[in-house]
Amino acid sequence: MRNRVITVAATAAVCGLVLTACGSTKDNASAPAAGGGAGGKVGATLPLLTSPFWQAYNNYVPKMAQQEGVDVLPTVNADSDPAKLITDIGTFLNQGVKGLVVTPLDSAAIVAGLKQAENKGVPVVAVDVAPESGKVAMVVRADNKAYGTKACDAIGAKVKSGKVVQIMGDLASVNGRDRSEAFRDCMKSKYPGVQVLEIPAEWKADKASSGLDSMLTANPDIKGVYMQAGGVYLAPTEQALKRKNLFFPVGDPKHIVLVSNDGIPQELAAIRAGELDATVSQPADAYAKYGLYWLKKAMAGETFKPGPTDHDSTIVEISPGILEDQLPAPVITKDNVEDKALWGNNL
Repeated sequence: MRNRVITVAATAAVCGLVLTACGSTKDNASAPAAGGGAGGKVGATLPLLTSPFWQAYNNYVPKMAQQEGVDVLPTVNADSDPAKLITDIGTFLNQGVKGLVVTPLDSAAIVAGLKQAENKGVPVVAVDVAPESGKVAMVVRADNKAYGTKACDAIGAKVKSGKVVQIMGDLASVNGRDRSEAFRDCMKSKYPGVQVLEIPAEWKADKASSGLDSMLTANPDIKGVYMQAGGVYLAPTEQALKRKNLFFPVGDPKHIVLVSNDGIPQELAAIRAGELDATVSQPADAYAKYGLYWLKKAMAGETFKPGPTDHDSTIVEISPGILEDQLPAPVITKDNVEDKALWGNNL
């Protein structure tokens, strides 16, 4: 059966950024601009605190700020509201911060906040989500298209035909678009016998729960679920499967293959318990560390170039003038879930 896409709600337009391979330099940083100097207070924003992933990131920010020698103010939570995030940025700027680490909710909406910072000469590093345009010193993010592809392969290795669901993130975010598009394209090209069903859930647990309930009612023969954010989707997914008497352990012939993104301790525990097949680990610790690392350099007047870094990542130009430090994001299964290098094992 050819791959088809069925959506349970009106689907937003999907238009992921194309990552462009670029030339490399040894250290990817130029000498500080004339008059540049580090120092001063730094502001850091959070997109939400209802996810264990962002709770972990929030806890890492002051720890990594101390390691990097950055004077960071208490973080502020946008509470899933792009407009509040812009207000938070304005508040930080009015407080006289000399740098910002922001976590965009909406890749287009954040441009207004970036413009405010540019007008005041305040460098910005974006973490986890890339803006569609605007001035940022660096984007610190893993390759989100790879998340979708890795999840596709993890499910495709066990499901050769039938229906699978991807519970999508917010399609106003480049992350939601990248993961959705990559999963869909991978299934179509590598596993044509698999039919992809989609639930736009906007990073919200209630939307994931209600959408999956409806999907399972109409399609009780679903064989796999890809959760684009385990921090908000894992619990409602397991609960929905239990309500439908469809929750069986890994290895059971009736098991529905479950793969997620995040790498939080709850996902690792679910893998150990035989409830979750795999997750792709987002580096919450490295997001905090390298967000502040690049901001400190930008505050000192340094500029950056594409190429390999000294921390096992690569800087790429994702769109004209926007550089991204693409951090590693390993797949976690029962084979490597005890790896002490995983941040989810170190909280």
